[in-house]
Amino acid sequence: MAKAWHRAETADHTAHKPLDWRKRMSDHIAYALLAYTGLQIFVTMGALNAKSGSLLPYFALVVLVAAIIPACRRFERRWDSFGDEHAADPALRGYFRRDQAFLWLLAIGLPFLLTGIIIGIERLT
Repeated sequence: MAKAWHRAETADHTAHKPLDWRKRMSDHIAYALLAYTGLQIFVTMGALNAKSGSLLPYFALVVLVAAIIPACRRFERRWDSFGDEHAADPALRGYFRRDQAFLWLLAIGLPFLLTGIIIGIERLT
């Protein structure tokens, strides 16, 4: 009986982790970079496999890498600048959701947008 009580207490304790916007943003940045990298590989590789022989898809890869790293660093710095007393402030939820939405829009949208632009330029030439 004591083991069952201990397991329930431990499970309940881990289920209520303290709120830390810095940690949450850091986690979202890591997952967004994984999603971004996967999309970049599959979407841009499709453009690279086109028979046009253009250097534009390679240029797109360089632009994509150059665009995402500074954007993620900006998000990271903004949320890391909060001290411990503000890291759990529920009033920051709206700002967190705004940055979270923008981060994911950037991570998912940028590979498609730039690859679409490259394909459009190739079709015009």
